[in-house]
Amino acid sequence: MQPAPPPQPAPAQPGMPPQPAPAAPMPAPPMPAAPAPAAPPMPAAPAPAAPVAPAAPAQPKHQSTPEVRERLSAVGAIAQAISAEVQKVIIGKSHVIDNVLVNILSNGNLLFEDYPGLAKTLMTNTFADALGCDFKRVQFTPDLLPADITGTNIYDAKKGEFTFKPGPLFCNLLLADEINRAPPKTQAALLEAMQEKQVTIGTVTHKLPAPFIVMATQNPVEQEGTYPLPEAQLDRFMFKMSVGYPDRADEDEILSRRIARGKDAVDVDVITDPQRVIAMQQACEDVYVDPALRMYMVEVVARTREDPRVLVGASPRGSQALLKTSRAAAALRGRDFVTPDDVKAIAELALAHRIILKPEHQIKGLESGEVIQTILREVPVPTV
Repeated sequence: MQPAPPPQPAPAQPGMPPQPAPAAPMPAPPMPAAPAPAAPPMPAAPAPAAPVAPAAPAQPKHQSTPEVRERLSAVGAIAQAISAEVQKVIIGKSHVIDNVLVNILSNGNLLFEDYPGLAKTLMTNTFADALGCDFKRVQFTPDLLPADITGTNIYDAKKGEFTFKPGPLFCNLLLADEINRAPPKTQAALLEAMQEKQVTIGTVTHKLPAPFIVMATQNPVEQEGTYPLPEAQLDRFMFKMSVGYPDRADEDEILSRRIARGKDAVDVDVITDPQRVIAMQQACEDVYVDPALRMYMVEVVARTREDPRVLVGASPRGSQALLKTSRAAAALRGRDFVTPDDVKAIAELALAHRIILKPEHQIKGLESGEVIQTILREVPVPTV
């Protein structure tokens, strides 16, 4: 197509000035384009997370040597073997047997207070057999004299001098049966032996064989013809505990085993010997006790002296008993350190018999064990 010719100016009219040609129309300015709707901002891509280093395991505050851990592991294994052997005879009382083992590992003396016929004497005999220790039994009666248990000097006419004849006290494990039937003078003869592991006759001191442990029994219901143990002697027992009645299932098992045996006696294997028992007791000295846990023991014992219901609180011998028995409880489980649960598990057994309640609270029927349990609930437990 040919391009359109440009517009020509109109011819001038006569007498009129010529008109300029009309200007070409200006093109309209372009309309700005409507802005495109803004796209929603894209979320920023997350920065790659830096690799998190695995948390380092909490390091214990104390590291025992491999030799110590091995010894304590052996203590736990032997103790479990002894417990299994005793449980052949004593049915359904594994917790009582464990507490007796804790007492033995602590080299302490034990007082059983319970009703007749609950295997207090049988348990002591069985432990003596399983430990392979020299065992003696003394039936305490009102006419028993101190020399009857400690021994005495006898004149030897051939030598022309006095010689010492040891009494039944010279053994590894002494069963003092119905100890509260003996007069105070005879009871007092045991004090030196129980605490210092020796006996003084006249001016000569005789060492008792190691280990030496007294396991005494008394019945709480028979009061006629009995002499209550003095506080000084009670304080020398590491534990005071009871056996308790078996439940129906355990008592049925007792009868079942008796029928199967066909005899009263039970054969008990010897698990260890006196020298190994001493080594086990010494191994317990390597069990670590955190300083915070040590202060926890001190606080528990101190509260027994401050409790308004208590007339006489536990002595420092009580805090030492907590220390020794909690170590033994840890070793019994093969551990090389003490936990707060070890202390709480044995606190009542170690402390209840060491405190004397005020008379008005005794009349109300309050028990020493209840006071100890209240103190354990009130004292903050340390984190170790």
